[in-house]
Amino acid sequence: MRSIEAMAPPAGRGIQVRHVYLMAALCLMAGLAIGYLARAWRMPTPPVQARVVMPHPPMSGRRPSLEEMKAMADKQAAPLVEKLKADPKNTDLLVQAGGIYHSAHQYQQAAAYYDRAAAAKPSDVAIRTKLAASLFRMGAVDNAIDQLNQALSYDPKDANSLFNLGLIEWQGKQDGKSALAAWQKLLKTNPQLSPERKATVEKLISEVKAHRHQGE
Repeated sequence: MRSIEAMAPPAGRGIQVRHVYLMAALCLMAGLAIGYLARAWRMPTPPVQARVVMPHPPMSGRRPSLEEMKAMADKQAAPLVEKLKADPKNTDLLVQAGGIYHSAHQYQQAAAYYDRAAAAKPSDVAIRTKLAASLFRMGAVDNAIDQLNQALSYDPKDANSLFNLGLIEWQGKQDGKSALAAWQKLLKTNPQLSPERKATVEKLISEVKAHRHQGE
């Protein structure tokens, strides 16, 4: 399966669409990791930060390899994994473990923990949004969309789910129509969005419309 980094727009879409993809990818990471849009305050705050932290900067300033990041994630997640043996349905522990592996680019393992959390707490929209992020990053686009649709079945107005659904429909499926539908619903059902966040969504909408017009 392709990773998100490997996804590229079909030939001929030009600089404008590549700009949309880059912007979308950046917004997606922000939206899925920390709650980019409104209602982020609903997402539970874990007692510890789910992030892989290197014990010291690597010599020569090089970035750690995926294998090194996995080793660090395994080490950081070990106490959580141990606790999960006695409490396998503890959603806080599962989400923390998923967050550690997601930040280490170990998306399959992250998705496995988020999936367990979603099974234990099916109506938790934030968990399903996190699961969708990991699935998308590992290339399981349809599964990611399914998780976001399930999240929206519990909360049809959830801003994060609608925002990310639009991005995945656009970037993962090249489906501008579905992306526009998600973002337009987002704006209609979330009038409390800040001007900055509203402007971000409106910009994406205008760029997708411009691309679709060029393709006609």
